[in-house]
Amino acid sequence: MSAADYALISGTTLPVSIGITLILAGSCAVMTGRALALNWRPDWQIILYCLLLAIADRFLIFALFEGDLVSFSGYAVDFAVLLLIAGAAFRLTRARQMVRQYPWAYERAGFAGWRERRQR
Repeated sequence: MSAADYALISGTTLPVSIGITLILAGSCAVMTGRALALNWRPDWQIILYCLLLAIADRFLIFALFEGDLVSFSGYAVDFAVLLLIAGAAFRLTRARQMVRQYPWAYERAGFAGWRERRQR
């Protein structure tokens, strides 16, 4: 994919996407996923908050780097990236939380999972 093709799809350049979407908004997505998990919120709320984060991300790209504000494909790409980041942070935090808070009932099962502890 050439730089022109990427700019056509995302509405901005690759370095701007990396800086704003991955680093800035991505770190906000990590904090969002962790906060939702730590406060025992349901996982579907990640979608709502990532929609808002993607809007803020699109606005920052528009205001700071003259990117397209109304780029549906760019918004969809930003939303998908932020949803993956927030979802991973939510799952990792929830797995750690379940094992720490209920050590008699659950044990780790892989990197981001838990299972019921087997009685011996």
